[in-house]
Amino acid sequence: MITPDYLKKGDKIGIVATARKIEMNELSEAVKSFNDWGLEVVYGKKLFKQLNQFAGSDQERIEDFQNMLNDPSIKAIIIARGGYGSIRILDFIDWESLVDCPKWLIGFSDITAIHSHVLANFGIETIHAMMPLNFDTASEAAKSSLYKSLFGEPINYHIEAHPFNRKGEAEAEIIGGNLSLIHTLKGTPSDIDTTGKILFLEDLDEYLYHIDRMMISLKRSGHLAKLAGLIIGGMTVMNDNSIPFGETAYEIIRRTVKEYHYPLCFGFPAGHFPDNRALILGRKVKFKVGEKVTLDFN
Repeated sequence: MITPDYLKKGDKIGIVATARKIEMNELSEAVKSFNDWGLEVVYGKKLFKQLNQFAGSDQERIEDFQNMLNDPSIKAIIIARGGYGSIRILDFIDWESLVDCPKWLIGFSDITAIHSHVLANFGIETIHAMMPLNFDTASEAAKSSLYKSLFGEPINYHIEAHPFNRKGEAEAEIIGGNLSLIHTLKGTPSDIDTTGKILFLEDLDEYLYHIDRMMISLKRSGHLAKLAGLIIGGMTVMNDNSIPFGETAYEIIRRTVKEYHYPLCFGFPAGHFPDNRALILGRKVKFKVGEKVTLDFN
C-alpha cells in the first residue's frame, strides 16, 4: 500500500465538489481551520457550479477533480461535501497523475466511491474523514484526527465497548465506508477485496429493510465471510415502515454476521455525526475488542 507524503505548513490543499452542490459560505469554517493549520486553500475553478442537485454537470465536476489531481502543487484534495454523484465520474478520471504523484484524498459518505476505486485499483491510502461542509458542527476530536492524519501524527483510538461487541484481535488493512456505496460498487471495477481486511461500515437515512437487504447481499457475495474484523460506525437517522421491521440497524448487522468469529465492534465514532473520527483507509492497523476497543494506526 502506498502512503502519500504527509503535509507540512505552507502546503496547498484543494477543495472540489464531486457530488452535491456547495455554497461558498458553507466553507468558511473549514477554510479558517486549514489556514490555522498553516495550509493554503485552493478552490476548484468550478467548485460553485450548480446543476439541479449537483455541483455542476458531470463534465464540470470531472474537469475540476482532474485539474486538482494533475496539479503537483496540490498536496491533498478534500471533497467539499457528499450527497450523491461521485460514482458518476469515476470512469472518466485519468488516475495516472495520482499514481505518479500520490496525494491525500479526503471525504466520507458518497466519497466512499472514490476511496474504494483508488484502493481497489491503485493501492493508495486515502482518508475517510469529515468534509468542509461539516467543520462548523464537528467535534474537536474529529478535527484533531483529520489534522493528525494529514500531518503524520500518531493516531490511536480508545472507545467504550458496546453490548453487541464480539471480543478478539486483528492486525490488517482497514477498508470500507458507507454501506450503501460499498453495496452499490459490488461487482464493479471499484469493488473492494475484503478478504483478510478489517471492514468499516456506516450509513445515514436508510430504511431498516434496506440495511437488511444490503447486509444479506454482502454476505451472499462473500464480502463478509473472510474478514479479519468488522467495525460499525454510525447508523444514523434510520427509517422504518408503518409495519415495523422489528430490529434496529445494529441488531440487523449483528444477526447477519453471527456465524463468523472475527472481532466485531459497534458504535465506533465515525459517520454522519459531529464526532466523525478520521480513518486512514488502506492502512494496516491493530484492532482489539475487549473491555474497551482500541484501533491503532501507528
